[in-house]
Amino acid sequence: MKNLLIFLVGVLLATGCVSTQTARLPAEKDMAAYLFVYFLDKDHSLHFALSSDGYSFTDVNNGQPVMKGEDLAEQKGIRDPHIVRGPDNAFYISMTDLHLFGKSLGYRTTEWQRDASKYDWGNNRALVLMKSTNLVDWSHTDLRVDQAFPGLEELGCVWAPETIYDTAKGKMMIYFTMRLGHGKTQLYYSYTDDAFTKLETYPEPLFKYPRDIQTLDGDISKVGDTFHLFYVAQEPGGGIKQAVSDQINRNYIFDPAKVDPETVGCEAPNVWKRNGENKWVLMYDVFGIHPSNMGFSETTDFKTFTKLGYFNDGVMKATNFSSPKHGAVISLTAAEARRLAEHWRLKKY
Repeated sequence: MKNLLIFLVGVLLATGCVSTQTARLPAEKDMAAYLFVYFLDKDHSLHFALSSDGYSFTDVNNGQPVMKGEDLAEQKGIRDPHIVRGPDNAFYISMTDLHLFGKSLGYRTTEWQRDASKYDWGNNRALVLMKSTNLVDWSHTDLRVDQAFPGLEELGCVWAPETIYDTAKGKMMIYFTMRLGHGKTQLYYSYTDDAFTKLETYPEPLFKYPRDIQTLDGDISKVGDTFHLFYVAQEPGGGIKQAVSDQINRNYIFDPAKVDPETVGCEAPNVWKRNGENKWVLMYDVFGIHPSNMGFSETTDFKTFTKLGYFNDGVMKATNFSSPKHGAVISLTAAEARRLAEHWRLKKY
């Protein structure tokens, strides 16, 4: 199977070792396509899909991974990929290092990587970080979060990382779901080095739910001068909620309203803007239907959300893949999309 060449960290092309203050970012008028990154439960690997209109997406490798989880992760599988464009015009991908079926596939002899009686369900301890200037050549780091700072040695899990540029700090901020010991999952944030290989600050709480329940799967979008944090609250009727702040990493105001329209379980919110339109799409992983699918809602004001349905059950289409899980969408220029399509010999998307 065709596979992307993954360069070692430090290779100039892949890491884009330039000042984060000097790159010229494409304007919204230059955006002509979209890239959807996702994974599948059946392979725990990274997938790419392209769209020219933001409605119909085509997998660049005909439904096969662009990178295998077994080549990227300590547990031989990845989940929850997120992609963002940085201020240096490089692309940053972060993923969970976790394979749910590692035992049955022979990757380990135990149900989970560590003793569940001590570390609970899942109990991974690493994140996969990658950076590229061209969407083809990628740096790669498997970051052991439990080894990053004293006091994290007994963390229970670290899931669903995402990144966003903090203009006040001049750094990429990474935020993720973390459980300490037998505690409940909460949202934390830290800052990374410019090469995107390590954490430089001790993880701090990002948002505190007013009740003692698990929160997870944070996704931050900056709209004007406001930051919108979408997340999952694991309580009856919880679903996806939104909190808003004028600061990127603090003072998010709790809103009890559920923003997703689903009557079944969903998670993994990701918000992306339609090019040239005053419309944002709230995408989420609907695990409560079988087979699972991505769900979509649309908003112009972040108060009212209109349901668009699921892939191939509404206006959103997946042309050559099915049951994508926990992903993210970003905008690309025509040249960026063309380069990616040509690399994978995708003639039409």
